[in-house]
Amino acid sequence: MHKPARTSTPIAPIMAARWSPRAYDEAATVSEDQLRALLEAARWAPSFGNTQPARYLVGLRGTPSFDRILSTLNSGNRAWARRAGLLLIGVMVTTNEKGDVPYAEYGLGLASENLVLQAVDLGLIAHQMAGFSAEAAKDFFGLPDDVVPKVAIAVGHAADPSVLEEDWRIEREKAPRERVPLAEFAYADAWGTSAFSE
Repeated sequence: MHKPARTSTPIAPIMAARWSPRAYDEAATVSEDQLRALLEAARWAPSFGNTQPARYLVGLRGTPSFDRILSTLNSGNRAWARRAGLLLIGVMVTTNEKGDVPYAEYGLGLASENLVLQAVDLGLIAHQMAGFSAEAAKDFFGLPDDVVPKVAIAVGHAADPSVLEEDWRIEREKAPRERVPLAEFAYADAWGTSAFSE
Protein backbone atom coordinates (compact mmCIF):
# COMPACT_ATOMS: atom_id res chain seq x y z
CA MET A 1 0.00 0.00 0.00
CA HIS A 2 1.45 3.34 -1.05
CA LYS A 3 0.44 6.69 0.41
CA PRO A 4 2.81 9.27 -1.09
CA ALA A 5 2.95 12.66 0.59
CA ARG A 6 0.85 15.40 -1.00
CA THR A 7 3.40 18.19 -1.14
CA SER A 8 3.18 21.83 -2.23
CA THR A 9 6.26 21.33 -4.38
CA PRO A 10 8.12 18.18 -5.46
CA ILE A 11 10.45 16.62 -2.89
CA ALA A 12 12.83 13.67 -3.11
CA PRO A 13 10.74 10.58 -3.95
CA ILE A 14 12.20 8.56 -1.08
CA MET A 15 10.94 11.19 1.40
CA ALA A 16 7.53 11.45 -0.23
CA ALA A 17 7.17 7.66 -0.05
CA ARG A 18 8.10 7.34 3.64
CA TRP A 19 5.25 6.81 6.06
CA SER A 20 4.60 4.68 9.13
CA PRO A 21 2.43 1.67 8.25
CA ARG A 22 1.42 -1.02 10.72
CA ALA A 23 0.37 -3.76 8.28
CA TYR A 24 3.35 -6.12 8.01
CA ASP A 25 3.68 -9.38 6.08
CA GLU A 26 4.53 -11.96 8.73
CA ALA A 27 5.63 -14.47 6.08
CA ALA A 28 8.35 -12.17 4.71
CA THR A 29 11.81 -11.80 6.20
CA VAL A 30 14.42 -9.07 6.40
CA SER A 31 17.73 -10.40 5.11
CA GLU A 32 21.10 -9.92 6.76
CA ASP A 33 22.19 -7.82 3.77
CA GLN A 34 19.16 -5.57 4.22
CA LEU A 35 19.86 -5.30 7.95
CA ARG A 36 23.47 -4.36 7.23
CA ALA A 37 22.35 -1.65 4.77
CA LEU A 38 19.89 -0.21 7.30
CA LEU A 39 22.53 0.02 9.99
CA GLU A 40 25.19 1.39 7.62
CA ALA A 41 22.78 4.15 6.63
CA ALA A 42 22.21 4.96 10.31
CA ARG A 43 25.95 4.80 11.05
CA TRP A 44 26.71 7.49 8.48
CA ALA A 45 24.22 10.03 9.82
CA PRO A 46 25.59 13.40 10.95
CA SER A 47 26.18 14.01 14.65
CA PHE A 48 27.45 16.88 16.80
CA GLY A 49 31.25 16.96 16.54
CA ASN A 50 31.13 13.47 15.02
CA THR A 51 30.31 12.08 18.48
CA GLN A 52 28.15 9.33 16.94
CA PRO A 53 25.86 8.70 19.94
CA ALA A 54 23.43 6.32 18.17
CA ARG A 55 23.46 2.58 18.74
CA TYR A 56 20.84 -0.10 17.99
CA LEU A 57 19.62 -3.25 19.68
CA VAL A 58 18.69 -5.62 16.86
CA GLY A 59 16.21 -8.49 16.66
CA LEU A 60 15.39 -10.39 13.48
CA ARG A 61 12.10 -12.30 13.73
CA GLY A 62 12.67 -15.80 15.09
CA THR A 63 15.52 -14.77 17.40
CA PRO A 64 15.54 -14.25 21.17
CA SER A 65 16.41 -10.57 20.62
CA PHE A 66 13.23 -10.08 18.58
CA ASP A 67 11.18 -11.63 21.37
CA ARG A 68 12.88 -9.45 23.99
CA ILE A 69 12.27 -6.26 22.01
CA LEU A 70 8.67 -7.26 21.26
CA SER A 71 8.03 -7.79 24.97
CA THR A 72 9.15 -4.21 25.72
CA LEU A 73 6.45 -2.76 23.44
CA ASN A 74 3.13 -1.63 24.84
CA SER A 75 0.18 -3.88 24.02
CA GLY A 76 -1.10 -1.65 21.21
CA ASN A 77 2.23 -1.80 19.40
CA ARG A 78 2.76 -5.50 20.10
CA ALA A 79 -0.54 -6.26 18.37
CA TRP A 80 0.87 -5.32 14.96
CA ALA A 81 4.67 -5.20 15.40
CA ARG A 82 4.82 -8.97 16.04
CA ARG A 83 4.45 -9.41 12.25
CA ALA A 84 7.52 -7.29 11.40
CA GLY A 85 10.63 -9.01 10.09
CA LEU A 86 12.90 -6.88 12.27
CA LEU A 87 12.59 -4.98 15.52
CA LEU A 88 15.17 -2.53 16.78
CA ILE A 89 15.58 -0.23 19.74
CA GLY A 90 17.53 2.95 19.12
CA VAL A 91 19.65 3.97 22.09
CA MET A 92 21.88 6.96 22.69
CA VAL A 93 25.28 6.89 24.34
CA THR A 94 25.23 9.97 26.56
CA THR A 95 28.87 10.16 27.68
CA ASN A 96 32.31 9.69 26.18
CA GLU A 97 35.91 10.33 27.28
CA LYS A 98 35.24 14.09 27.24
CA GLY A 99 32.09 13.95 29.39
CA ASP A 100 28.47 14.42 28.38
CA VAL A 101 27.75 13.99 24.66
CA PRO A 102 25.97 17.12 23.40
CA TYR A 103 22.78 16.65 21.39
CA ALA A 104 22.86 12.87 21.79
CA GLU A 105 19.10 12.58 21.30
CA TYR A 106 19.28 14.69 18.15
CA GLY A 107 22.06 12.44 16.83
CA LEU A 108 19.96 9.33 17.44
CA GLY A 109 17.05 10.99 15.66
CA LEU A 110 19.18 11.74 12.60
CA ALA A 111 20.52 8.19 12.52
CA SER A 112 17.04 6.71 12.85
CA GLU A 113 15.71 8.83 9.99
CA ASN A 114 18.59 7.59 7.83
CA LEU A 115 17.67 4.03 8.78
CA VAL A 116 14.00 4.54 7.91
CA LEU A 117 14.78 6.19 4.56
CA GLN A 118 17.14 3.32 3.73
CA ALA A 119 14.27 0.95 4.46
CA VAL A 120 12.13 2.79 1.89
CA ASP A 121 14.97 2.55 -0.63
CA LEU A 122 15.11 -1.22 -0.07
CA GLY A 123 11.37 -1.58 -0.67
CA LEU A 124 10.69 -2.15 3.03
CA ILE A 125 8.45 -0.31 5.46
CA ALA A 126 9.36 1.07 8.88
CA HIS A 127 7.48 2.44 11.85
CA GLN A 128 9.10 4.27 14.76
CA MET A 129 7.51 3.94 18.21
CA ALA A 130 7.67 5.70 21.54
CA GLY A 131 5.36 3.11 23.12
CA PHE A 132 7.86 0.76 24.76
CA SER A 133 9.50 0.26 28.14
CA ALA A 134 12.98 1.76 28.21
CA GLU A 135 13.56 0.17 31.61
CA ALA A 136 12.72 -3.29 30.31
CA ALA A 137 15.09 -2.75 27.38
CA LYS A 138 17.87 -1.72 29.76
CA ASP A 139 17.31 -4.84 31.86
CA PHE A 140 16.95 -7.31 28.98
CA PHE A 141 20.07 -6.09 27.19
CA GLY A 142 22.23 -5.16 30.20
CA LEU A 143 22.70 -1.55 29.14
CA PRO A 144 25.16 0.66 31.05
CA ASP A 145 23.75 3.68 32.92
CA ASP A 146 24.93 6.12 30.23
CA VAL A 147 23.09 4.29 27.42
CA VAL A 148 19.48 5.44 27.11
CA PRO A 149 16.81 3.69 24.98
CA LYS A 150 14.68 6.26 23.14
CA VAL A 151 12.83 4.64 20.23
CA ALA A 152 11.66 1.25 19.00
CA ILE A 153 11.50 0.63 15.25
CA ALA A 154 9.67 -2.07 13.30
CA VAL A 155 10.91 -2.92 9.79
CA GLY A 156 9.58 -5.39 7.27
CA HIS A 157 7.48 -5.93 4.18
CA ALA A 158 4.09 -4.37 3.61
CA ALA A 159 0.90 -6.41 3.78
CA ASP A 160 -2.70 -5.65 2.99
CA PRO A 161 -4.28 -3.60 5.80
CA SER A 162 -6.75 -6.44 6.41
CA VAL A 163 -4.04 -8.24 8.44
CA LEU A 164 -4.73 -5.70 11.18
CA GLU A 165 -8.10 -7.45 11.68
CA GLU A 166 -9.89 -4.76 13.70
CA ASP A 167 -11.91 -2.27 11.65
CA TRP A 168 -10.55 0.80 13.42
CA ARG A 169 -6.95 -0.33 12.83
CA ILE A 170 -7.67 -1.00 9.15
CA GLU A 171 -9.32 2.40 8.68
CA ARG A 172 -6.41 4.15 10.40
CA GLU A 173 -4.01 2.40 8.02
CA LYS A 174 -5.98 3.55 4.99
CA ALA A 175 -6.58 7.11 6.20
CA PRO A 176 -4.97 9.96 4.23
CA ARG A 177 -1.70 11.32 5.57
CA GLU A 178 -1.94 14.82 7.03
CA ARG A 179 0.56 17.56 7.84
CA VAL A 180 0.21 21.18 8.90
CA PRO A 181 0.31 23.50 5.86
CA LEU A 182 3.69 24.91 4.89
CA ALA A 183 2.35 28.40 5.68
CA GLU A 184 2.04 27.32 9.34
CA PHE A 185 5.33 25.44 9.36
CA ALA A 186 7.91 28.11 8.51
CA TYR A 187 7.89 31.69 9.76
CA ALA A 188 9.83 34.82 8.84
CA ASP A 189 10.14 38.22 10.55
CA ALA A 190 7.97 37.16 13.52
CA TRP A 191 6.33 34.09 14.98
CA GLY A 192 3.13 33.42 13.07
CA THR A 193 4.21 35.38 9.96
CA SER A 194 4.49 32.83 7.20
CA ALA A 195 7.71 32.59 5.23
CA PHE A 196 5.54 31.97 2.15
CA SER A 197 2.93 34.12 0.46
CA GLU A 198 0.67 31.10 -0.19
